[in-house]
Amino acid sequence: MRGTNSNHTLVILDGVELNDPSSPSNAFDFSTLNVNDISRIEIVRGSQSTLYGSDAIGGVINIITKKGSTLPQFNFEGEAGSNNYYRSSLSALGSYEKINYSIYASRASSKGISAANSIYGNIEKDGFDNTSFASNIEYHFEKNWKVEFNYKFLKANTDLDQNEKFGDDPNYNFKQEEQMFKIKVTSFQFDDLWKQELSTSFIRRFSNAIDLPDAVNKMTSSDSYNNGSRLKIDWQNNLFVFQNNIITFGLDSEVESAYSSYFSNSEWGPFNSIFPKQSTRTTGAYLQNQFEYDKSFFITAGLRYDLHKKFGSVTTFRFSPVYYLKSTNTKFRFSYGNGFKAPSLYYLFDPSFGNPDLKPEKSKSWDFGVEQFFENSNHSISLTYFSTKIEDMFGYDKNFKTINISKAKTSGIELISKFMFDNFTVSANYTYTFAIDDYEKSSEYKQELLRRPKNQFYFYTNYNFNNNFDFSFSLKYVGKRFDKDFSTFPAKRITLTDYTLINLNTNYKFNDMISI
Repeated sequence: MRGTNSNHTLVILDGVELNDPSSPSNAFDFSTLNVNDISRIEIVRGSQSTLYGSDAIGGVINIITKKGSTLPQFNFEGEAGSNNYYRSSLSALGSYEKINYSIYASRASSKGISAANSIYGNIEKDGFDNTSFASNIEYHFEKNWKVEFNYKFLKANTDLDQNEKFGDDPNYNFKQEEQMFKIKVTSFQFDDLWKQELSTSFIRRFSNAIDLPDAVNKMTSSDSYNNGSRLKIDWQNNLFVFQNNIITFGLDSEVESAYSSYFSNSEWGPFNSIFPKQSTRTTGAYLQNQFEYDKSFFITAGLRYDLHKKFGSVTTFRFSPVYYLKSTNTKFRFSYGNGFKAPSLYYLFDPSFGNPDLKPEKSKSWDFGVEQFFENSNHSISLTYFSTKIEDMFGYDKNFKTINISKAKTSGIELISKFMFDNFTVSANYTYTFAIDDYEKSSEYKQELLRRPKNQFYFYTNYNFNNNFDFSFSLKYVGKRFDKDFSTFPAKRITLTDYTLINLNTNYKFNDMISI
C-alpha cells in the first residue's frame, strides 16, 4: 500500500487483528480468507498507528462482516467450474426477540493444476480444499447494553510443488487451521454521551507443510510446523459531551506467542531448526479528538503511547485537517503522522537470525488532496499526493543476524473519479508509485524497490435495468515492476511484464428468491 511492504499493512476483521504472529514478518496471508460473510471493507492509507498501534505503517484494511437484522434471510449458493472446482455456502441471518444472529458455512475444493510451470513438462495436479464457518451473535440486555460474540473457524489443505523445472511433487502438502474468538460489551451512559466498548479477542493459527519422499524425490523430505496466537484486550471510549466534537480514548494490551520447527533431508544431509515457544506483550494508550465547525472545517488529531516488553516505548501521532468550500463543492484535505512496526517474534528470538536488541521500524508520512463534487455529490474527482519515509527497517548483517539497517522512501499520486446516475455507475482510478531503497550503504541505493509497479489503473462500470438485470465490467492494469531471479547467485535483478485483467459479470433476478 502506497509503496510500503505488504507486512506494513494491518488487516482487521471485526476488530480482531489478523496479522500472523508465527510469520517471520508478521504479515497476513489473504489466500484463505472467506469473503461470503463480508458486509464491507474500509481502507485507510498512510501511517495509522495512533489508533491501531503496530503494523499500520502503510495503512489499514478493516473488514466488517454481516450482522443479523429484523428481516430473516436464508441463502444457499453453489458454483462449479473446470478442474473439478466447486464452492457451496449456506447462511442464516435474522433476529429473535433480543438476539441478532448471522451464521455462515462454506466449502470449496478443486483438483487444481500443476503448481510448477507446465512449460517444463510438469503435469501432476495440485488441488486444494477450504472449509470455513463464521458466526456473530448479539444480545441486547436493555436499551443501553449489548454483548456481542464472534467465532470463526477455517481449515484448508493445499498441494504444493517444488520450484519450476522438474518441480512436480505428489507428496508435498500444506495444511492450515485457524480459530478466532471475540467477546465485546457495549454500553451507552449519561443519555448516550459516553459510549464504552470493552472487548477480548483470541486468534490461533497453525500450519504444517509436509513433503514426503516419492518416486521422483527419493532423497528429499521436509516437515515445517508453525503455531501462533494473539490474545488482546481493548477498552475504547467515545465522548459526545461537546457539540460537534468527539473525544476518543482507550487502552489496549496484547500478547503474541509463536512456536515453529523445521526438519529436512536432502542430498546435502539432514537439517533441523527449532524456534522455541516465545511471547511478548505490547500495551498502548491513545487519545484522539475529532472536531467539526459549520460542516466546512474538520480536524482530527491523535496521540498514542506504546510500551513493548523488549524494545521499550514508542510514541506516535496523527494530524488531519479537512476544509470543505461550500460555494464550489470542493474539499481540501491534509494529513501528517508517524507509525511503527514492532519486530516479530522471529526477528527477536530466532536462535540463528534473531536479535533481542531490535528497535521497531518507524515511518513518517503525509498527503495532500483535493476533491471536487458535482451534481449533489453523485459525481466526484479527487487527486492526492502522498509521501512516506521509513527508517530502522529490518535487514541482516554479514552473519545474517537481523539488525535495524535499511531505509526506504515512497511517493506518488492517486487519481480517483466516480459518476453515479439513476441506474448506471462508472468509476476509475490511477495510481503512480515511486518507491526506492534509501540506505546509503545498500548495493541497490536509489534503485526502485521490488514488486512495486509504477503505474496501476482500474476501471469499473455497472448497469442495472429495472432492478432485475445488471451487468458489470472491470479492467485492471498493473504495469512493469522489478523482481529478482533467486535461482541465480547472486540473485539477478529482472523486470516482470505488465498485465491486464478483465472481469465480466451479469446477474438476472427471476423473483425474490431466485437469481442467476
